[in-house]
Amino acid sequence: MKRLLCTLLIAAGSLAAQTIDLAKEIDRIPIFDNHSHPGYADDSDVDAMASPPGSTAFRLRPDNPELVAASRALFEYPFRDFSFEHAAWLVKRKAELKQQEGQQYFDRILDRLNIETVVANRVAMPQYLDRKRFLWVPFVDSFLFPFDNREIRERNVDEQTYIPLQEKKLKRELSQAGLKELPNSLDAYLRFVSGILDQNRKAGAIAIKFEAAYFRSLHFSDPDKAQAQQIYAHFHKGGVPPAAEYTLFQDFVFRHLLNEAARLHLAVHFHSSVGIGDFFNLHDGNVLNLENVLRDPRYDSVNFVLLHGGFPHDREVIWLAARKNVYIDSSFLELLLYPSEFKPVLKYWLTIFPEKVLYGSDAFPFNEAAGAEECYWLGVHSARKALTEALDELVAEKALTRERALAIARGYLHDNAARLYGRPLIP
Repeated sequence: MKRLLCTLLIAAGSLAAQTIDLAKEIDRIPIFDNHSHPGYADDSDVDAMASPPGSTAFRLRPDNPELVAASRALFEYPFRDFSFEHAAWLVKRKAELKQQEGQQYFDRILDRLNIETVVANRVAMPQYLDRKRFLWVPFVDSFLFPFDNREIRERNVDEQTYIPLQEKKLKRELSQAGLKELPNSLDAYLRFVSGILDQNRKAGAIAIKFEAAYFRSLHFSDPDKAQAQQIYAHFHKGGVPPAAEYTLFQDFVFRHLLNEAARLHLAVHFHSSVGIGDFFNLHDGNVLNLENVLRDPRYDSVNFVLLHGGFPHDREVIWLAARKNVYIDSSFLELLLYPSEFKPVLKYWLTIFPEKVLYGSDAFPFNEAAGAEECYWLGVHSARKALTEALDELVAEKALTRERALAIARGYLHDNAARLYGRPLIP
């Protein structure tokens, strides 16, 4: 009995040592963050939308002590809560650092967390982000809403928040193209859309992003141009289009955007998970609604990235990545789920198509105190912990060698995204 106990203790000690060793190796891997919204809390270009009133998941609430731990690690925050008086210290400290460091402010955060590159999903890129570290992905949903949107706005309080921002963005894009109003024909409208994409590509865009799941179903039909021309001719000067006709027009413009992404060698990103607000439609936003698009051979040259891993349909989404040009990223899940819950999701994905899974943080400046900086910290620590435990289990099961596990870790944290965007791999 004593011999058996001794053997078990030795085995347990050996396994613990291997876990620690694997954790150290994974901590050394630089991160390529496929999706986040970097910026200051007062920067309206951080996102094309704003947060409506609604419920907040437990881990994302401002009283999460992990956010305090992040501030202590990144800014030497001396307190253990975010009371008004204490948070004021942090806001002042950040303001001082932003003034002192300028473009190096966010670079320093990335360096502290061993993040090499970040894909920045923003309306526009500011001067304070280093374009060598932050790669731009602009939004394109505004092109789907050129007509009178009052019926969509009146559906619920979420759309009352979202739709005016899409309208504002489209006006900004019209001005960018030197236009004061919508063009007179569908062909001219499509040239306007293509022209904005061209400008964005020249400004450094590497992809386009759809948040369509917040507004409508992710199932896009394939209408012919004559139908879209008729709708545009009828409503571009005014009038509220019936829902069915507006959806058909959007489907046509959506297909045009995919073709233009192929022409410009831009990846296409989709919000593919549950969303903020109390009126997000889980059925319409189901990532499986995209299957007819993702499996369409006409778009074989377009790389699709399903942001946020289709959650809560994370079991099904990995099978969409069977297509050579479809990828999934884990952004938001590292913030929403604790590592113990994120680990089985990641383990499952990495045992199916490990080369198709990308790390992403979905870091976002919730407010001046708990900002994108803290989100980067939380995402990195959650992902590295969950990844270590998932791979350690696979090594213990003899499903993977330690070397193969580390290769998968390098892929998930860095190389899969780097390869997708034509960036250098880890030597």
